[in-house]
Amino acid sequence: MHHKRGGYSFLIRPILIVIDLIILLASSYYFLNNIVSNQVYLFLSVVWLVSSYLLSFYGVYRFTKIITIVSLLIRQGLLIIILLYAYFGLLKINFFSVKDTFYFILATISSVGVVKVITYYALRRYRSYLGGNNRRVIIIGNNKSAQQLKTFFAKRKDLGYQVLEVFSNELTNKIQDSLDFLEREDVDEIYCSIDEISDEVVNEYVKYADQNYCVLKFIPNSQRIFSKRLKTDYYEYLPVLSIPDVSLNSATNRAVKRGFDIVFSLLVIILILSWLIPLLYVLIKIESKGPLIYSHRRNGINYKEFVCYKFRSMRDENFSDLVQVKKEDNRVTKIGRFIRRTSIDELPQFFNVLFGDMSVVGPRPHMISYTKDYGKRIDKYNFVFRHSVKPGITGMAQVKGYRGEVENNEDIVNRIKYDIFYIENWSLLLDSKIIVDTIINLIKGQEKAY
Repeated sequence: MHHKRGGYSFLIRPILIVIDLIILLASSYYFLNNIVSNQVYLFLSVVWLVSSYLLSFYGVYRFTKIITIVSLLIRQGLLIIILLYAYFGLLKINFFSVKDTFYFILATISSVGVVKVITYYALRRYRSYLGGNNRRVIIIGNNKSAQQLKTFFAKRKDLGYQVLEVFSNELTNKIQDSLDFLEREDVDEIYCSIDEISDEVVNEYVKYADQNYCVLKFIPNSQRIFSKRLKTDYYEYLPVLSIPDVSLNSATNRAVKRGFDIVFSLLVIILILSWLIPLLYVLIKIESKGPLIYSHRRNGINYKEFVCYKFRSMRDENFSDLVQVKKEDNRVTKIGRFIRRTSIDELPQFFNVLFGDMSVVGPRPHMISYTKDYGKRIDKYNFVFRHSVKPGITGMAQVKGYRGEVENNEDIVNRIKYDIFYIENWSLLLDSKIIVDTIINLIKGQEKAY
């Protein structure tokens, strides 16, 4: 089932933007008529849209407080003043009136504020008395926090959350039943109590949310969250977590990263793999029987499984899915030991990057069995967040020394911490730095490269 969540509510924001632009241009025509031109109209429109984006001016949600709206209006007004005077200075416009400019800003921000506040309260009344503009939600779990959330939704009808069902293994509706329920019903938001769901069920919720424009949120039960930039919403005193709005959520940034991945992968495939593949084919075949490329399934973005490629480095590759390679592992061939130490065995994954399953830089993908094991050791929110981006051939955790065999819980905890830091702070410059650090580490050698 695929549906667009929220009915026609997605039109509210574009309509408000159009109304605000009309107010802006009407105010400029009335108060700045001595300097108004098509150029000024264009400048004001662009400045309004850009500043609105930078300040998240239209990021007002049903649980946003009115004081937040007032704060956004003040910041928007101040930024418009600064940019407008910078524009006047740049074009050396010195025949404008300070008083008229002040009235222009005051009239614009006041009018926009009135529209915003009226819309805010009108929607609340609409939800409370007419039952419209609702979000259809389910709650997974029956602990104290989950019960508080259900009570909050029932009490605050003006926020428009309709609880369809509560699922818990302590209730008649079991957690497993929720998956069938999602197939039958349109659900806009899923609230999960982290300590009551298995990794497999989390995986199913992530897939459903990704395919059905559904919001997935988590009810925390501990302070073991590694993210420094959590998107935390407070429903009265109850915190609810959702995957934060990071750089890679932007379609533009994803396109930039994808473009970089394609260009970099093509260069590696053409300049290196074109001659390395035939050479390794001969060397690997001389030492042991079996294919040149070892294919195995790993978890990618949103836990989606994909076939990952490596140059074969072991005699019995079927066993490698079950037991991690250890130092002096007798399953590894002589040529295999060399290509593992230098990470040459990972180079076929540039084809995975080209196919769109992986990125050059990102959290390293785990094999399916290891994903289940590590998921039991790590807070589920952290683990879901780690899988919110494409996995990489190299990553920040790897250049910091957390690669290869996981010997204890500290290894996987630190690996996840670095993965989350990378996701929260992504930039093309950071990707470039990690690639350079990876090359330096390969030249120097790493202790756990075996």
